Amino acid sequence: MNLKSATKVASNNGGGGIGICILTNPNSKFSDDIHADSGAKEQQHKHKDSTNNNNATAKARAKRSSVLEALLAKLFAEVTSIKAAYAELQIAQNPYSTEAIQAADQSVVDELKTLSELKRSFLRNELDLISPQVTVMLAEIQEQQSLMKTYEITIKKMESEADAKTSEVASMRKLLDEYAAFNRSLEKKLNASGPLPMFDNIQLSVLNPSHFVQCLHYSLRSMRSFVKLMIREMESARWDMDAAARAVEPAELGIPSKYRCFVFESFVAKTMFEGFNHPNFTVPKEEGKEEYRQRESHFNKFKKLKAVNLRHYLTQNPNSSLARFTRGKYLLLVHAKMECSLFGNLSQRKAVTSGAFPDSPFFNAFAEMARRVWVLNLLALSFGQQLHIFQVRKNCRFSEVYMESVSDDAMAEIPGAGVDLRVGFTVIPGFKIGKTVIQSQVYLTPAGKSPVRR
Repeated sequence: MNLKSATKVASNNGGGGIGICILTNPNSKFSDDIHADSGAKEQQHKHKDSTNNNNATAKARAKRSSVLEALLAKLFAEVTSIKAAYAELQIAQNPYSTEAIQAADQSVVDELKTLSELKRSFLRNELDLISPQVTVMLAEIQEQQSLMKTYEITIKKMESEADAKTSEVASMRKLLDEYAAFNRSLEKKLNASGPLPMFDNIQLSVLNPSHFVQCLHYSLRSMRSFVKLMIREMESARWDMDAAARAVEPAELGIPSKYRCFVFESFVAKTMFEGFNHPNFTVPKEEGKEEYRQRESHFNKFKKLKAVNLRHYLTQNPNSSLARFTRGKYLLLVHAKMECSLFGNLSQRKAVTSGAFPDSPFFNAFAEMARRVWVLNLLALSFGQQLHIFQVRKNCRFSEVYMESVSDDAMAEIPGAGVDLRVGFTVIPGFKIGKTVIQSQVYLTPAGKSPVRR
C-alpha cells in the first residue's frame, strides 16, 4: 500500500474526531476528470460571456454608425434646403417683390432653425430618429427636392437674364439702325446729287482753279462712297480681299488691310478719269467752234447737269453724251464676272447693254459718280486752257509740289525721320490746267522697303 496516495476525509459524526482514510489507485483518472469537467464549464461560460459582450459592442457600433450616417444625410439635406431658400431670396430681389422676399426670408430662417435644433440634439445626445435607414431615405428625398428647387430657380434666373439680354440686343439693334440711318442721311448730304451752290451765280469770266478744286472734292466724295459700297458687296460675296487687292497692285507693296481701300479707289479712279483731258472723254476729230463759244457751251452744260435730276435725265435722254459715258464706263469698270459674283446674275449688265439704266443702289451710286466726273470735265474745259491729267510712276520720289499722301496715319507708321519716301501707286491722278497744278494723291512707301502686311 502506498500511503502517499491516501486521501483523508474528515467527518463531523458525533464530534468524535473519527477520520476516514481512502486509499486511491495512483493510475486512476477519476480525480483528473472531475477537475477537467469543472474547468471546461468555466471556460465555456467565459467564452459565451465574451461573445455576448462582443456582439453587443458590434451592435452598438453599427447602430451609432447608422445614426451618424442618418445625421450626416439629414445635415446635407438641410444645407441644400438652405441653399435653395437663399437662391429663392436672391431671385425675389430682381424684379423686386416684397411678398416674395419676406416668404423667402422666412424660409431661410426656418431652415436655419431646423439646422440649429439638429445640432443641439446631437450635442445633447437626444437625436430622435425613428429609423436611421428611413431617415437617410427621407433626407435624400429632401435633398433632391431642394436641388430641383434650386435648379428651377436657376433656370428662371437664366431665362430672366436671357430675356434681359434679348431686350438689350433689340434695343442696341434699334439704336444701331438709328445711327446707321443718321449716317446714311449725313452721307447722303455729303454726297448729295443736288447742285453745287457756289456755282449758282458765278460767271464764266471769274472762273479760277479754286473752283475746279471744289468740284474735284465734290466728285471724289461720290467716288469714295461708291468704292465703299463696292467693297461691302465684295465682302458680302465672300471675296478674298487680299487677292483682289493684289490683282490691282503687286503683292510686294505689302499694303496693310486698313489702307486696302486706296487700292480699289485707285482702280476706280483710273477707269473713270481715262480720257479726261478730251471733250466727251474722246480725242476730238476736228476743231469745233471758236474757243470762247466752246468754253461757254461747256460751262452752260456744267451748270445744267450739276443740278438736273439724274435718273429722269438719263431715262429721258438715253442717247445723250452723259448717258453714253455712264453706260460705257460701267461696262469697263464692272466686268461681267465681277457682276455675276457680286449679284448672282448679269441683269444689270444686260440692261445697260440694251440702253437702259437699272434702278439699283449699286448702279445709282455708280451713275452719280459718273455724273460728277462728267461735270468736272465740263468745268475743266470751261477754263479754255490746255488741260492735262497725270499719273505718278511707281518708285518716284515724293514731291509736295505734285503730290499729297492719301493718309497721314500711314506716314506716321513709317519709322525714322527723314526717310526717303517713294510712290507706291497713284490713287487719284493730278491735273494741270494751264500753269496751275492740282496735286495727285498717292500712296507712299519707304524707298527699298515695303511695310509689313497686317
